Amino acid sequence: MILKRVGLSLMLWLGLALHALGAAGPWVADGDVQARLISAVDGSGQLAQLPLGLQVKMNTGWKTYWRSPGEAGLPPELDFNGSSNLGPVAIAYPVPQRFSLLGLETFGYEGEVVFPLHADVTHPGAAVTVKAKVDLLVCAQICVPHSLLLHLDIPAGAADVASQAQLLNSFATQVPSGATGAGLQVVSAKLMGAGADSVLEVDAKSQQPFLAPDVYPESKTLSFGHPQVVLSADRREVSLRLPVLHVAAGTAPSNAHALTLTLVDGKRFLEAHPQVVAASLPSPWLRLWGLVPIFGLALIGGFILNFMPCVLPILSMKLLTVVSHGGREDAHVRAGFLASAAGILASMLALAGVLVAMKASGHTVGWGIQFQQPLFVVALVVVLTLFACNLWGFFEINLPIFVQQKLGQAGDSTLPGHFASGAFATLLATPCSAPFLGTAVGFALASGPMEIFVVFFALGLGLSLPLLVVAVWPGLATRLPKPGRWMVWLRQILGFALAATALWLLYVAYIQIGDLRVGVVAASMLGVIAAFGLLRNRLHLAATIAGVCALLAVAAAQTGDMAGVQQAPERDIIRWSAFNDNQVKNLVSQGHTVFVDVTADWCLTCKANKRVVLDSAEIAKKLNQSGVTDMKADWTRPDPAIAQFLAQHGRYGIPFNIVYGPKAPAGVVMPEVLTEAIVLSALSQAQGVATPQ
Repeated sequence: MILKRVGLSLMLWLGLALHALGAAGPWVADGDVQARLISAVDGSGQLAQLPLGLQVKMNTGWKTYWRSPGEAGLPPELDFNGSSNLGPVAIAYPVPQRFSLLGLETFGYEGEVVFPLHADVTHPGAAVTVKAKVDLLVCAQICVPHSLLLHLDIPAGAADVASQAQLLNSFATQVPSGATGAGLQVVSAKLMGAGADSVLEVDAKSQQPFLAPDVYPESKTLSFGHPQVVLSADRREVSLRLPVLHVAAGTAPSNAHALTLTLVDGKRFLEAHPQVVAASLPSPWLRLWGLVPIFGLALIGGFILNFMPCVLPILSMKLLTVVSHGGREDAHVRAGFLASAAGILASMLALAGVLVAMKASGHTVGWGIQFQQPLFVVALVVVLTLFACNLWGFFEINLPIFVQQKLGQAGDSTLPGHFASGAFATLLATPCSAPFLGTAVGFALASGPMEIFVVFFALGLGLSLPLLVVAVWPGLATRLPKPGRWMVWLRQILGFALAATALWLLYVAYIQIGDLRVGVVAASMLGVIAAFGLLRNRLHLAATIAGVCALLAVAAAQTGDMAGVQQAPERDIIRWSAFNDNQVKNLVSQGHTVFVDVTADWCLTCKANKRVVLDSAEIAKKLNQSGVTDMKADWTRPDPAIAQFLAQHGRYGIPFNIVYGPKAPAGVVMPEVLTEAIVLSALSQAQGVATPQ
């Protein structure tokens, strides 16, 4: 009896194994790539066409290419000679991803991909043998061509669904088509300019807001660069401008180009074949004129930034700049304040350049995202500690005599210091958002390089307006008392203000890298203070010790990773739950109100909103009542889901607060600076009740 049962089990196991083999051929590996043929059915049945697939797996860091690889690469090539009972085979390509490297734009796949194959059967009902020679180019730092010989046997019999059907179907649904079910539509395609100086402009619209739109163009005569993306205010319309990199010799007139466009937005995609229309390239001056309204918003936002919580620590530097000019000549005052304003503008433009480069390389961009990096935060702690030591009189930085003489001839021997203070002020200002600033930055980062530079220049101009006012009317500073003993006491007080800012940044670092490593940073900074404080007469030795301590702090920030670092102990009055964008729609459909607070420990405006408004008795009572779900999206560390959520609402900075409800399923967005009245009004609007008086 036992032997009989074992025999039956072995027969059942063998049957299942043969069933599985009928749905997939053996893996063939070569270096960093392996491939096999799979089938969605385990028998040929009476099918005139078999649903097959080419499954390719690559090791980490390797990729292969789409049907149109872009500026480099080769698409897969398949040869089915030697197969039996097999007619023509058509290959389909799932939507690829864009790879931008060293200015080259390519399209392809990494990790795993299945290419659906539609294979005609010569004699339906008979067994099919598939033999395929597959030529693949896979690339990492180097490119390696591979030639793989694959085979798959599909026996005659019922065409039952095989175990590989789900995998094959999941990739088949990723093949772009002309269907409009994704809510996407290509409105027009215009080729502007002439020859290699031309630009392809693709206009598209969507039934729901775009998240991260991109377009993959295919042409036999043209090749294109990375698109510049310009979104409308509601993110339902987009203009993608792609520079033409190469025009094939003997190309016909521009309006005769045949073009296939694959429009992609996250998991949505659409294939279109628009008629290309020739058009003139818009004047850069006309584009600049269209930016006048957003320039004004950015200017106002930059000015308001002077009064936001995160800028308060640097007011000590500005105050010291003002009082140090008491009794001085107007020319010296004007030069110093212009140098500080120049530092702000230069720093803003440098930040714009970094964001343009990050966006071009496909990275997440946003206002203040540098504070998500522990290395940047710890570097600021080091700089603030050194500034505090300088204000406490532990050391003075003297430039070489010939440099001082040159600068003295220009009117002020401390111009580099003023410039540096302005640049440093910009860095410390970026964790904050302000009214008008979020709108301006959101528009810029959703647009192209020119818009980013224009908006950030306006932000810098607004932030430096108080300095420019003093530069125009230097009497505001020269009429103050001349520096004396009172200045020494003021420097001491302001030094402690900068030290307090450093302590706040240490708290941010604690959230990111944990207590052990932040303890190393704190001990290193105490070492810097002790070195300069105790060895004032041996400055070279003090500087050496301080340098070693600073390097130790930086090393502590770089070691390890941020995964699993504990949250800061914080007693919340509100019952917060973790942010989950996928749950919002379900909760609202059940009649719930959902309040979302996107915050970070480095965002002082967020902290001020929480302390003054959200934690107030009346608001906390409203948010804790039955039927209200409160979600906290913590952006202290990088989080792609939160970045995507912000981008979906046209925001690239925080704080960001939005409330959803039965009467506002799309959400009610609140301004950056909250009041109790604003929050109560948004809750009432989302719930469909009268606003409390």
